[in-house]
Amino acid sequence: MNGSWLIRGRDGRLSAYAPRDEAVWCWAQRTPGGSWIAPRAVGGDQRLHPVLAVGQGTDGYAHLVAWRPTGQQEAGLVHTTHFRPHLAALDWNRLGHPNKAGAQTGVPAVAVDAEGRAHVFVPNAGGGVSMRGQKERGGWGPWRDLKGREVEGQLAAVTRLSGRVELYATSPAGILRWTQAGPGHIPALDDEPLKASARPGTLLALATSEEHVTLFFTDESDTLCTWRPGAEPIALLPCAGPGPVSAIRFTLDGVDCTLLAQRSRSGRVAFAAYPTEQESAGAWWTESGPQLPPDTQVSLSKDHQGDLVAATLQPAKGAKGELLMTRRKAEPGLALEAWRPIVLD
Repeated sequence: MNGSWLIRGRDGRLSAYAPRDEAVWCWAQRTPGGSWIAPRAVGGDQRLHPVLAVGQGTDGYAHLVAWRPTGQQEAGLVHTTHFRPHLAALDWNRLGHPNKAGAQTGVPAVAVDAEGRAHVFVPNAGGGVSMRGQKERGGWGPWRDLKGREVEGQLAAVTRLSGRVELYATSPAGILRWTQAGPGHIPALDDEPLKASARPGTLLALATSEEHVTLFFTDESDTLCTWRPGAEPIALLPCAGPGPVSAIRFTLDGVDCTLLAQRSRSGRVAFAAYPTEQESAGAWWTESGPQLPPDTQVSLSKDHQGDLVAATLQPAKGAKGELLMTRRKAEPGLALEAWRPIVLD
């Protein structure tokens, strides 16, 4: 999965999304802070490959993107919008293929601008990146080749606090960045890549202030690094484990902080927090919860009261893969409650 798959809807209820059994399934709270309804497939009966990108606009709507099989060794991208946890998602809308036809070209990414328009990014067969975006008055624009060379691993899409969309990718030449010159503009590739050695599949972008997006990545020494354009990369702390990192901004004891979560080498979830954009303050990992299988997904969000919540989704066959959750205790510091399976009605 690409993107934060645990999200808070505009009504305060949490939802979790995951590909299972040739479909995308949604777990949703019945009431804000309450129990959860049994998972169900979203977007109709469309058969899907086990790949999912999730994005969310300021309106709280979830945008889901996946690959569907279109023939022998061929696939096409599809998109749906999920407005509320208890409402059925729109049917999957076919976006086609960035190269008109062919096999899957990589894991897609999706970001939603200030006007609620989804931008879908995906590696193309030429080694670059292609994008298709929603129009201001409905429908979709054409596939556009955003250039780039020898793109590797998973893309990282993000929406700045200004509402403009950015994209990051790894390549042998370094980290590539695409930015919008203004609302509705086509993201353009920076003239020069960041000369940093980032492992493919480790990028995560987070809007950390009105001026900045912070990019997190793992270098060749297993160090988690951060980078903001206009500055040099910063080595933050050793990685807790080999898996992807999740991140969220939240207020901890009156301080704007960034919280990181990663499945550690021991199999537990490790957390680290530091004042946002102040990497020099230092950060260190603290492990929490039970040991989890490899490839367990970790995601962070806020509940209906703005309190921090974390969830893990274990790889499992069938839609009822075990979803565990914890939340921050109502006390100073970053103490967490015990991890518990969600209660299904």
